[in-house]
Amino acid sequence: MHVHFIAIGGSVMHQLAIALKRKGYVVTGSDDEIFEPAKSNLEKENILPSKTGWFPEKITKNIDAVILGMHAKEDNPELQKAKESGLKIYSFPEYIYQESKNKTRVAVGGSHGKTSTTAMIMHVLKNAGKDFDYLVGAKLQGFEQSVNITHAPVIICEADEYPASVMEKRPKFHFLFPHIAVITGIAWDHINVFPTFEFYLEQFKIFINKIETNGVLIYNESDEILKKLVDENKRLDIRYEPYRLPTYFIENGKTEVIIEGEKSMPLKVFGNHNLLNLHAAYLVCKELGVGAQVFIKAITDFAGAAKRLEVLAENKEYNIYRDFAHAPSKVKASIEAVKLQFPTRKLIAVLELHTYSSLNENFMKEYRGAMKDADEAVVFYSSHALELKRMPVLPKEKVIQGFAKDNLLVINKREDLEQFLEKEDYSNSNLLLMSSGNYDGMDILNLKLTT
Repeated sequence: MHVHFIAIGGSVMHQLAIALKRKGYVVTGSDDEIFEPAKSNLEKENILPSKTGWFPEKITKNIDAVILGMHAKEDNPELQKAKESGLKIYSFPEYIYQESKNKTRVAVGGSHGKTSTTAMIMHVLKNAGKDFDYLVGAKLQGFEQSVNITHAPVIICEADEYPASVMEKRPKFHFLFPHIAVITGIAWDHINVFPTFEFYLEQFKIFINKIETNGVLIYNESDEILKKLVDENKRLDIRYEPYRLPTYFIENGKTEVIIEGEKSMPLKVFGNHNLLNLHAAYLVCKELGVGAQVFIKAITDFAGAAKRLEVLAENKEYNIYRDFAHAPSKVKASIEAVKLQFPTRKLIAVLELHTYSSLNENFMKEYRGAMKDADEAVVFYSSHALELKRMPVLPKEKVIQGFAKDNLLVINKREDLEQFLEKEDYSNSNLLLMSSGNYDGMDILNLKLTT
């Protein structure tokens, strides 16, 4: 089997390339730029392209499949040659389906919580000794790769709603055809791709209709939008498993949970959104033959996915958390989680606006109330991020108006943000840093914080 990757250097694409190489396939690829860690990872496996750029001569008749990355443009010369040669061209999720036609497919979708829920399922299955393949959008403790394709009977997929490729504009999760599907919740995002909420909602309706006959949909019934969507689009040929917050207790900043009568030790993760994710993960594991006792024992030492309320530093005076939150629902959930876990500590929340949606003036109203539980709230965005996305200036007053948060501080320069953070008093406090970017290059690991 010879597979060629157009844009092999992508964060997930290069992981799939490595997985297929290890499965025994012939793997080739091209890209016009490859950054670390993809470069070193590909080099270690002897599949790093010898030169950067696009080379139509690499596209030959003996290639069995071409996998097209999101980074590739429609006029890519290798893509044009592949089309002319009549080769089979797949987007990433289309190819994942080709590799998993004979497996039990699990797809975890939703506007938030996909990565954490997928990671919990993987952690428990590994601890239970189950054999499975996987696809997840973050680096997880205990897993060398973020993609693994073998001959395992089950595959666990984080299934997002973003377009599959430049050729295939439909959402990735429309191509996985799961036997077990999860929807964690629905909150409008990616407005550059889904210009209206109704259009965004329609993608989840389609996802539900892609579930295999006799499959199961596990869904968060405490999400009113999702519950309404499910109630109005019932299928008679699949099962429905709704879930809510499980029973839990918080003591001395630690959370314990009870699932079907089984009580956990103190968990390493916390917050209502994580407990909802945990319940969804349990229902998936139950479908795959893992009982409550085994699940509870395994989930106790689950440390979370990278940048999902990840602890950067902690001492008797303060904790510092890094979180991937950027969409309004994610920001609100992360702030609520930290405040609920440490109700007597001051919460300093810093959000970077970095995505196309979050930097759009018309989207600001979606953030209304998202930071209300923070004792001190800061919104940061740089002119550099706006320039990269070729977006107009975002006035500070529009941000303040949209968030509707008393005493909201809006900062545009990295130096000013660093100065604010280093002057703050962190006695009996928590600092929550939320971003899908990097604060315009700020070194968050070496901030000089005082108490």
